[in-house]
Amino acid sequence: MTQLVAFLGSINVGGNRIRMVDLVAALTDAGFHDVTTIAASGNVVLTDERDPALLEIQLESVVQRTFGFKSCAMVRTADQIRSAINDNPYHGTGPEHGSDKMVHSIFLSQQPETAAVEALIAEHRAKGSERLAVGDRVLFLDYVHGVGVSDLSNKLLERRLGCKGTARNMTSLKRILGKMD
Repeated sequence: MTQLVAFLGSINVGGNRIRMVDLVAALTDAGFHDVTTIAASGNVVLTDERDPALLEIQLESVVQRTFGFKSCAMVRTADQIRSAINDNPYHGTGPEHGSDKMVHSIFLSQQPETAAVEALIAEHRAKGSERLAVGDRVLFLDYVHGVGVSDLSNKLLERRLGCKGTARNMTSLKRILGKMD
């Protein structure tokens, strides 16, 4: 069995309130193994051998059926999370890097088209101070002045890139990876 993390989007934001004990129970009842959560924001660690793409569909289905709202699920290995931290060009030390709370890795349902990423970066260059780059099924984003003042919402990013995504900041990713190692 492989240890994985499922990043569930839209958990405990807006009106989508879920107690983590209820989420663990629902996933365990649905046949997932060794289910634990980290923080109350939809970070689920579990073990499984099935195809991650299949797991994503099943996780989304359990949330919809049990809690009554749509969520996106992005399943990743510890190595993929480590890469989302280490390959993020805005993460690190020094004045050229952002703070861990402002620098995000947005896990994507698929690799976006290069032209879509380039268009998003070019369009946004004149609008805000945020910095964007793309990795392997992940968008790296430094919100610089904060998520709340940015026009780069998840809905806008999904429309421009043509794929679903859910974001975690570096502080959260380091914590999750620490629980997995």
